[in-house]
Amino acid sequence: MLWVKAFHIIFVISWMAGLLYLPRLFVNHAMASDAATQAQLQLMQRKLLRFTTLLGKLALIFGLWLWLQWGFSGGWLHAKLTLVLGLIGFHVYCAKLVRDFAAGRNTRSHVWYRYFNEIPTLLMIAIVILVVVKPF
Repeated sequence: MLWVKAFHIIFVISWMAGLLYLPRLFVNHAMASDAATQAQLQLMQRKLLRFTTLLGKLALIFGLWLWLQWGFSGGWLHAKLTLVLGLIGFHVYCAKLVRDFAAGRNTRSHVWYRYFNEIPTLLMIAIVILVVVKPF
């Protein structure tokens, strides 16, 4: 079971890295004015999203494996899973934004994306506290 836990942690860290960097690409893309830079950022967004999606799926598979092995108990776990659903929703919304940028439909400013970029950080902090401290 320690191997499963180790792989879950590895894939969660990797998934989070992608979720932290992808919105930063949105900031840069919203600021870009020339077509070549925009095309390069679109390519980076698409590739990062694809890789991040794979890592997220692996994190969820190993997390589900842990849950099935150890059970579902404790209020902290319910809260954690609610926040994980929030991360999944964030990920799905990022995929929509990648499609919007690719289609030239972005309507948000770089400032909006700077605030948007903080959402996964806040969710990650809350999730780590819940997992380590288990406050309830």
